[in-house]
Amino acid sequence: MATTFRISLHAETKAQAETAAAAAFKRIADLNAVFSDYEPNSEIMQLCNAGPNKPFKASADLFTLISRSLEFARLTKGALDITCGNLTHLWRRTKRTHKLPPADRLQQALAATDWRAVQLDAQARSITLLKSGMLLDVGGIAKGYAADAGLQVLREHGLNRALVMAGGDIAIGDPPPGEDAWAIKLRQFASTTPEENLTTVRLRNCGVSTSGDLYQFTEIEGTRYSHIVSPQTGLGLTERIACSVIAPDCTTSDALDTAICVMGKERGEKMAADVKGVVVRFVEQAPANQQPK
Repeated sequence: MATTFRISLHAETKAQAETAAAAAFKRIADLNAVFSDYEPNSEIMQLCNAGPNKPFKASADLFTLISRSLEFARLTKGALDITCGNLTHLWRRTKRTHKLPPADRLQQALAATDWRAVQLDAQARSITLLKSGMLLDVGGIAKGYAADAGLQVLREHGLNRALVMAGGDIAIGDPPPGEDAWAIKLRQFASTTPEENLTTVRLRNCGVSTSGDLYQFTEIEGTRYSHIVSPQTGLGLTERIACSVIAPDCTTSDALDTAICVMGKERGEKMAADVKGVVVRFVEQAPANQQPK
């Protein structure tokens, strides 16, 4: 899933810790074989290659993730759209070549992007893509789902005092011994001093995710583009924004931090206010002579 997973846990013995961690990492690796669009033989790529209007019998994990993705697409009015795979592939090429996508190819990719064109059959556990040439990209939610799954494996091994990190996404369990929470530091923009723009939050039994253009961006003809692609324009965001989301689980926080960046501050905060258990810290880059808000 194009990131590094890390686990921090507390156990009675080294052997118990190693056994549980190995099982959690195996679960995450198995999910990578389901969700990754970097793997040509992954289950999600098999779904895309099945062609339009052909029901695809999905695994429980793929069906669950697609179902939740469509729920978030409805909630965010398409700001999270997993059918943006063609746009993602174009933007990956843009980051390599530092040239914007040709207009005709961009329009073709936009035409194939429509979360409403994904049909689910819960009884048959099948997924049907209704448009020709559709490509799915679950990069905005799959890492959080995998982190949650890894944490669940640790809990099944009796290790509740743990967290699973997947890049900017963290699934958090019970706090360490003698503590009431895990201390999590959130950084959202580069700064001149290491501690500047860092906020410490104390969390337990939830998920937290941060999205923004601090590390992943490209500059083309003087314009800075984020790695976050808008499903509406097909281009990387140009507004300097970052968003941290705390939610009941990491699947939710992962989905919403990216979507809120696409939606922007006003729409994003309004949407998040209606979601139970979700807290948003939304930051915009201030001019050089001011501090970010």
